[in-house]
Amino acid sequence: MEDAITLMDVDDDTKGKNVVVESTPDTKATPWVEKYRPHSLADVAAHRDIVDTIDRLTNENKLPHLLLYGPPGTGKTSTILAVARKLYGSQMSNMVLELNASDERGIDIVRQQIQDFSSTRSLTFGVKLPIKLVLLDEADAMTKDAQFALRRVIEKYTKSTRFALICNHVNKIIPALQSRCTRFRFAPLDAVHVRERLKHVIQAERLDVTEDGITALVKLSNGDMRKTLNILQSTHMAYEHLTEEAIYLCTGNPLPKDVEQISYWLLNESFSTSFKRISDMKTRKGLAVVDIIREVTMFVFKISMPPNIRILLINDLADIEYRLTFGCNDKLQLGSLISTFARARAALVAAAK
Repeated sequence: MEDAITLMDVDDDTKGKNVVVESTPDTKATPWVEKYRPHSLADVAAHRDIVDTIDRLTNENKLPHLLLYGPPGTGKTSTILAVARKLYGSQMSNMVLELNASDERGIDIVRQQIQDFSSTRSLTFGVKLPIKLVLLDEADAMTKDAQFALRRVIEKYTKSTRFALICNHVNKIIPALQSRCTRFRFAPLDAVHVRERLKHVIQAERLDVTEDGITALVKLSNGDMRKTLNILQSTHMAYEHLTEEAIYLCTGNPLPKDVEQISYWLLNESFSTSFKRISDMKTRKGLAVVDIIREVTMFVFKISMPPNIRILLINDLADIEYRLTFGCNDKLQLGSLISTFARARAALVAAAK
């Protein structure tokens, strides 16, 4: 690929802020998302096609600049850190610069830290690839000026440095950067992979989790492994026996049976009765209206109704959820929810005639 590089100047004032340092495995105080983060490419739970492709490129010393994108908790950062461990081993702290662009998003970070790191020459004792690696997490948070500056740095230092950009929204990365990287999309994890990894953690931590509890964790995660482990750990702190109810109570999400009950009231009861009963359940169980609306929206997809009425109902529910995100009054929006179903119910009756 190129001649081996021989020397590297390491700044002493980094204070461990931007350089990847292998953490010592800790015990009870360690968040499980870090404790059970994959340490090798073989440990990555899903996206085997992507992982195998990157693994093959590293074995052949053909690693390109990478752009890994997709929803949170799908293994983007874990994959590239596993690649770095494989490439550099004990030299990882000297050969890898890790930055989080959501904290350091301006043009100065590109002109100073990234350019300084890329321009210095590196020790190559015991590493498989004689080039350095810059990991830029949350790259979609970078300003446009910073991204254009990064493009020039990538062009200038391609012979000595590889860049790995990680982001959630690829459309926020300028085309000039996208075209210089090999792109890999990390989709939400399949329920099978989430369940498999979840059972591994449960066994390792010797937790008492029921089967319906595992199903609830998988459902609430929506393919986000980080979210799954955070819910599992927080529920374990509150309950010894982890059931479906305990998990839903800990997260504040309405239970499936509660969603069915609320949907029944919305479809069958009068405005005043529905408002009173839903308000009572909301207060008693500490539910948020926005969570009720999200779950009811999912329930709407399951019930039988004409497509045009379903579309109108879902659009109205989306409008209510949107208003709630801007801090609109909960009681008013709960009233809007009930009114929306009253209109849908009237439309269903009219369609039946």
